[in-house]
Amino acid sequence: MIETGIPKLDDFLGGGVPKGKSLVYYIQPGVEGEVFGMQTIFNTLKCKGTGVFIVSSTSPDTTRGQFKEFGWNIDVYNDRLFFVDAYNPLIGAPSKEKYVVLNPDNIENFNKVITDVIKELPPSTIVFGSLSTIMDLCGEKETIEAVRNWNKLAILYDHIIVYNFTAWPYSQETLDLLKKEMFNAVISIGGIAERVLFGQYFGILKSDWAKETKKSMLFRVLRPGGIKLFIPKILVTGPFDAGKSTFVHALSTRAISVDRLGTTIALDHGHVEYKGFSADIFGTPSQERFDPIIKLISGESMGIFLVVDSTNPTDFVRAKQMLEITKSYGLPFVVVANKQDLPGAMTPEEIKVQFNLPSDVPIVPASAKDKKGVFEAFEVLINKITGGI
Repeated sequence: MIETGIPKLDDFLGGGVPKGKSLVYYIQPGVEGEVFGMQTIFNTLKCKGTGVFIVSSTSPDTTRGQFKEFGWNIDVYNDRLFFVDAYNPLIGAPSKEKYVVLNPDNIENFNKVITDVIKELPPSTIVFGSLSTIMDLCGEKETIEAVRNWNKLAILYDHIIVYNFTAWPYSQETLDLLKKEMFNAVISIGGIAERVLFGQYFGILKSDWAKETKKSMLFRVLRPGGIKLFIPKILVTGPFDAGKSTFVHALSTRAISVDRLGTTIALDHGHVEYKGFSADIFGTPSQERFDPIIKLISGESMGIFLVVDSTNPTDFVRAKQMLEITKSYGLPFVVVANKQDLPGAMTPEEIKVQFNLPSDVPIVPASAKDKKGVFEAFEVLINKITGGI
């Protein structure tokens, strides 16, 4: 198995891509999907493998610069990274690469160079930066026949072949072939727009070696950073003085609170970057007059943290009330048993009894001021959210 390095995708694929297999990133126009191929080959290099990147829509030097924009230093892998230049000859510029397609609009010349690469190099991850550009230059049917040949050779020589393909309005026959027949795995990459939420997603349309899954993941592309799984909105709620603002600040790489006399009078806002995830979190005021705000934000959130003061069971009535407000939207939630460092703190088991919660509801012990338990709670909630996507 060769891991793609895309958060969660390797889990969906059962650990990565086996040698001899082909995979296409099937990208909707307008979505920033080309980075998927780049991140895949960079992860191969990090794992001491050999990578081949076929450039056809930009020059190799421009592509090297794009890697650097994402914070990926490929210079240290020059002995294991090879560029196939199918761009400079197209514009009449000289090329310094070992492998050059002298006539990029001639599929036979293209096929010869790729065949040489497959036969000469050790088992590698071979990434086509833009299969669409090759198709535009060489023709749909001609390119499809060449791809069939490359995929067969990959099996014989233990390579993994990865294609970036942007689904421009080609013939329906071509699109159906690419989505259903040509590759061992098809990863759909698209955009969504629903109410106030706009985002990009990826999901498995097909994989002949992994357990079938219908899960999809939202993502954003960061420079530097590459692909990060994106959770647009997570709500942090709970009674007065439970430690919501402290929790938001402990969890966030950056956070803002609007306070008056030490009490939050507006929303806390924080941003989390953790283990390949990117998430925005919002903390609500605890006063009942703000309950309409909680209802509004809950309806646009993907998960809930209910923060309670483990030393103050008298506030559990209000906490239950706030929980019911958020649960009415059917959202995944985690109870954060805060202030576990203080004397008299109730255990998660005792709190579960007080709340009369089902056994499968997670209660995570935490001390937000010491940043203890906050990331554990984040991981639990993320697992609940992504398990339902």
